[in-house]
Amino acid sequence: MAIDKEAIKEHIRGILTALGDDPEREGLKETPDRVARMYEEVFEGMNYTNHEIADMFSKTFEDDLTIKNHSDMVIVKDIEIFSYCEHHLALMYDMKVSVAYLPEGKVLGLSKIARICDMVGKRLQLQERIGSDIAEILMEVSGSKDVAVYIEGSHSCMSARGIKKQNAKTVTTTLRGAFDHDDTLKWHFMMQAGK
Repeated sequence: MAIDKEAIKEHIRGILTALGDDPEREGLKETPDRVARMYEEVFEGMNYTNHEIADMFSKTFEDDLTIKNHSDMVIVKDIEIFSYCEHHLALMYDMKVSVAYLPEGKVLGLSKIARICDMVGKRLQLQERIGSDIAEILMEVSGSKDVAVYIEGSHSCMSARGIKKQNAKTVTTTLRGAFDHDDTLKWHFMMQAGK
């Protein structure tokens, strides 16, 4: 489903009017079009399901990383993303995502991990869902059931309005497979991701 830019423009004009302003005044004439183009960009991920994102970024490299029945952990940390909260359409910012997985005979291109995180953020989201969506996609692409996602971010619905706590950070963890039941593996991941 493509984003309907014409409908967005019309609704933005209505919001400007509802706010008591004149959408035809010089400073606002192009605002509906600018907002529609911005929404098309920042909500690009809404055009795709998790499975379609997995297909887009499914480049892997066949490699046996298993040595003497030990699996090496791959961690990519501090991937910067942003998103918009579905409750207030407010920006979630200064978000850093750390991802780990245990390869199952193939490894992902590292840039693909960052691209998956970025695309998942480009939806109306909850921080908790961002973690579970990233985990689901990485499990599909990598073929590994052992995936972990750690996210730390700020939410403008808390910092710019309401309670106005500018320094509040939200931390979420999503643990799948061995990361969920192996305390040593979980501890190792959290030590790396939480730094």
